[in-house]
Amino acid sequence: MNLDDRRLIRETLSGQTAAFGELVCRHQDRLFNAVLRVVGRHDDAADVVQDAFINAYLSLRTFQGDSEFFTWLYRIAINAAISWRRKQRATLSLDAEIRGVSLAEPTDDSRNTRPGEAMERREEEAQLEAAMVRLSDDHRQVLILKDIEGLKYEVIAEILEVPVGTVRSRLHRARIELHGLLTETANSVDREGEGLQKSS
Repeated sequence: MNLDDRRLIRETLSGQTAAFGELVCRHQDRLFNAVLRVVGRHDDAADVVQDAFINAYLSLRTFQGDSEFFTWLYRIAINAAISWRRKQRATLSLDAEIRGVSLAEPTDDSRNTRPGEAMERREEEAQLEAAMVRLSDDHRQVLILKDIEGLKYEVIAEILEVPVGTVRSRLHRARIELHGLLTETANSVDREGEGLQKSS
């Protein structure tokens, strides 16, 4: 476990609340980005992260220290985000879910070597976002943790509280499902393009 985290946790438990503020500052950006990919909107992600830190503060004495503090915190936040999504699913439209989300790294337009490349890249990102929204919670979750966050299988298994083998099988099925959704979207775009050409 990170020595600075260990020290800050010890100070927090001794009554130094400012130490927990340091833990928040240290981990909030990475936690926010992860939660945003689950809930889809900045304001909602901020609320979920705030609740996660409150829960972590109240539960800090239960933290055993046998894993990284961020792993423990991540589990609290991701579970809160998934619960939030389940509650909102009945009322949120697809447009609301993907508005303002970027699953890919920001593009550097200075690298573009031909006209239209930035637009094509944004279209690909939008298709990826829309496909991710259509995945099941289990599949979206494991893809975010592995392919976007880059976490190790063992860490993901700890966060999700499932065996490593389950993580591997979910990831395999999730990638197949995502590939199918992206192919379906690409084919739909191609058909629309052909239709426009015929009508013009």
